[in-house]
Amino acid sequence: MSRIGKLPIDMPQGVSVKQEGMNLIFSGSKGSVSFDLHPLVEMAVEGQKITFEPKNDTGRSRALWGTMRSLAANAVKGVSEGLTCDLELKGVGFRVALKGNQLEMNLGFSHPVVFALPEGVTAKCPSQTEISLTSADKQLLGQTSAEIRRLRPPEPYKGKGIRYKGQYVYSKEGKKK
Repeated sequence: MSRIGKLPIDMPQGVSVKQEGMNLIFSGSKGSVSFDLHPLVEMAVEGQKITFEPKNDTGRSRALWGTMRSLAANAVKGVSEGLTCDLELKGVGFRVALKGNQLEMNLGFSHPVVFALPEGVTAKCPSQTEISLTSADKQLLGQTSAEIRRLRPPEPYKGKGIRYKGQYVYSKEGKKK
């Protein structure tokens, strides 16, 4: 039995779910999120609660039961409250500026790096070395923050790079003579 899958999802006021075939569409004040329900899992909406059940007793069906419940819970949280991811730039001369729907970053290269934000993700720059991304879709938000981080990942010798806010980077000792 899935401990996660057994838990019902409470839908807050203003959040609605619509099922079109195997596609689930969650909509709320922060936007809408959709994903495909796996055929081995059934979903039921009873009032303001959503429950999931496996269709049969196979291991794959039980594994997908908890996964589908987690995806739906993330969608409900995203469309009702919104999700955020904070990044910070560490390094001498590292800067970021928001220009329209693009982030223009100086990351120690000979040229500025321009990153176009995908539709559904918005950014704010509280300071020159911080980026705050917000979205209703948790998967899209995580993918976008990982792509930004990949431009200059934190390195272990000087600690320079783009890291998640609060992330600790283990520093290594340099060469000894």
